[in-house]
Amino acid sequence: MALRGADVKVGEVREQVLVEDLTRTQIVQYAGASGDYNPLHTDGVYAHDVAGYPGVFAHGMLAMGMTARAVTDLVGDGRLTRYGVRFKSQIWPGDRLTARVVIAGLRDDDGVALVDLDVVTVNERGEEVIAGYATARVD
Repeated sequence: MALRGADVKVGEVREQVLVEDLTRTQIVQYAGASGDYNPLHTDGVYAHDVAGYPGVFAHGMLAMGMTARAVTDLVGDGRLTRYGVRFKSQIWPGDRLTARVVIAGLRDDDGVALVDLDVVTVNERGEEVIAGYATARVD
């Protein structure tokens, strides 16, 4: 169901848990789906011994996609007109990710009703891992 402008207020916050416990399997599945087999995401020995990380970590685009799902769950399918994020921190296996979508504004653009959104995804420690924006058509 599409979001209606009358159903939201500027400043309103919606939260959605994206994943309770991100697994290495999910990270590798994303590697397969995306074709991005960078060993930082798939090879624990490489990530640790060669690159100096504690282990593998998730692709930024995996987190971006999960966050986008929270946005489209709110606004409805086929409504998104603009979406962008900044990757702020690594996402590790075992992380719990929660998206927070804030209604930043409602406006009219040449007769098209739009909602502007601020989007943040945090891990279980409250650290921002994704920060961004979105705009969508509303009824």
